[in-house]
Amino acid sequence: MAYLGKSPTEIFRAFSVKDSFTGDGSTTVFTLSRAAFVGSPNDVQVFVDNVRQEPGSGKSYTIELDGNNNATQLTFTAAPEAASEIYVIISAEPTTVIVPADGTVTTAKIVTDAVDGTKIADDAIDSEHITDGSVDNIHLANPSFTLNGVTVNLGDTTSIAAGTDWQAVKTTGFTAVASEGYFVNTTSGAITMTLPASPSIGDEVSVIDYAGTFDTNNLTVDRNGKNIQGSAADLTVSTERAGFTLVFVDDTQGWLLKDK
Repeated sequence: MAYLGKSPTEIFRAFSVKDSFTGDGSTTVFTLSRAAFVGSPNDVQVFVDNVRQEPGSGKSYTIELDGNNNATQLTFTAAPEAASEIYVIISAEPTTVIVPADGTVTTAKIVTDAVDGTKIADDAIDSEHITDGSVDNIHLANPSFTLNGVTVNLGDTTSIAAGTDWQAVKTTGFTAVASEGYFVNTTSGAITMTLPASPSIGDEVSVIDYAGTFDTNNLTVDRNGKNIQGSAADLTVSTERAGFTLVFVDDTQGWLLKDK
């Protein structure tokens, strides 16, 4: 709503409070459950046996301060009679709504863990509300992922092989690694390649006869506890210029030739 000049302050008033007491013929001071606003006797309505009493000094009652400097002491000029019914209506104190200026609430004013997911509306925070570099791995639900059986933390550098990761020429025995390919040179003598000990389904190992000498100096493929082509026996390769890929399927068939 538009206003001429300064808009009025937003003020809200809570519910009034009713206190009840019983006179005993001697007590003149009764403690209210809530302090009277600004300590004025006019801010409360006092009734004795349903008869409204007149406030003010020299009248029926006054409102005095207690030991904490709060206006909670209803003090009668004369003690109400014994068994008289006393009730007091205390007007509600008005509350002004104060809106902090932009940028004035600091972290020191916020209780630790006061703001969690239940206090934030869905999709209320987007990239515009997050400072570059302010979110680290500790604040992510899943700060890592698994790639080919290897755990990689976000922010780490890792290499992803496109297809088979071919290695330098092998001239001596070695243990193969899944997803790698090997040029094997048996010119100087037979060579044994040992397959991975704990393969997973889909793991592949590729081999090529580098010098065309597998027929004279064989390549032996050590099964390393897993079957090859369903057989619990090592594989001997004696074909000149042989090239093949073994792929692991399960413990029953083990490593199978991908191409024949």
